[in-house]
Amino acid sequence: MTEIRNELLDELLKDYQKPEDLLGRDGLLSQLTKGLLERVMNAELDHHLGYKKHEAPLTKRSNSRNGYGKKTILTKEEEIEIQTPRDRNGTFSPLLLPKRQKRFAELDEKMIALYARGMSVRDIQGNLEELYGIEVSEGLISEVTDAVLDEVKVWQSRPLDAVYPVIFLDGIVVKSREDGRVRNKTVYVALGINVDGEKEVLGLWIANTEGAKFWLSVMTELKNRGVSDVFIACMDGLKGLPEAVEAVYPETDIQLCIVHLIRNSVRYVNWKDRKALCADLKTVYGAATREAAELALQAVAERWDEKYPTISLLWRNHWERITTFFDYAPEIRKVIYTTNAIESLNRSLRKVLKTKGAFPNDEAIFKLMYLALRNIAKKWTLPVQHWKEALNQLAIRFEKRLPLGGKQ
Repeated sequence: MTEIRNELLDELLKDYQKPEDLLGRDGLLSQLTKGLLERVMNAELDHHLGYKKHEAPLTKRSNSRNGYGKKTILTKEEEIEIQTPRDRNGTFSPLLLPKRQKRFAELDEKMIALYARGMSVRDIQGNLEELYGIEVSEGLISEVTDAVLDEVKVWQSRPLDAVYPVIFLDGIVVKSREDGRVRNKTVYVALGINVDGEKEVLGLWIANTEGAKFWLSVMTELKNRGVSDVFIACMDGLKGLPEAVEAVYPETDIQLCIVHLIRNSVRYVNWKDRKALCADLKTVYGAATREAAELALQAVAERWDEKYPTISLLWRNHWERITTFFDYAPEIRKVIYTTNAIESLNRSLRKVLKTKGAFPNDEAIFKLMYLALRNIAKKWTLPVQHWKEALNQLAIRFEKRLPLGGKQ
């Protein structure tokens, strides 16, 4: 880029007296933007016609200029009215501002960024007007953000890695309008940890009828998108989910989320007993071996069964899938014994979703959650904690199933 000469800057600023002269609605920057846009589009028309203004046409039948039209464009600073050159044949469309385009891509990006942070359409309107003095219609904001839906479809069907050593499956409840009523819907998220220890959201699904059939379709979709093997699947005890995973990936170990189990355990416990009960339950999942955990659970039952008989029963009913992590070394346990990774993801999503009342439809849910996930994923710059140690253990345990040389 050529450096602007000081003499030119001095000439431009010779009448400058106050900031508004430079930054105001009709200030120098606005005039410069208008002048440069019009100058560039006139140069583009010269190139399109093959001769410059005031020069003779190449032939008598050559296309020619046909005056100017007016166009109001939106920049991220303000609205600017410009004159757009026209040609007689109507074949000229400026590269800088194509026909029917009334804003720059940077303004679209600004609207999408605000929407991705959970702002309502009205909030976005207010922010753009307050910060930049731009009045943007609700229809335009919806049009810009709806354009993301094509991107969502591509993302949801993209090919995935062949192997994910660990995947986490969990859901988040949102409100959506359906048949004139507001209903609770659950959006399920699959978070994978790839061979390099990087987190990756594999997809989003909305369950209208949750159960084995739904989960089987989700796991089959992952298989069809290229996931041939999963070592460990961590999840809540959702109905039909463990069986669906095992149906598609029969060699996958299932680990039920300890955090979800503790929440279910204390749901009907008096507040004054919760701290003591949680401390006792920690002796179960914090034990060194499965045998030690069984003894700890027996102690919990002896202390609490008389008052809360369902707690030890709940743990015993899911014991085989709760204690999977005892088959692994401590390095891997730290990664899988709880769904901390996806719990953290869901907390970030809830911060965005809490500003919403009820979504008008499923597409609006996908749109916002995809944009929010895209922002969240930008912060995932490092592998998960303890991954190198865990990978060494996985390489021994799954020697024939773990691809060499990283992702494939």
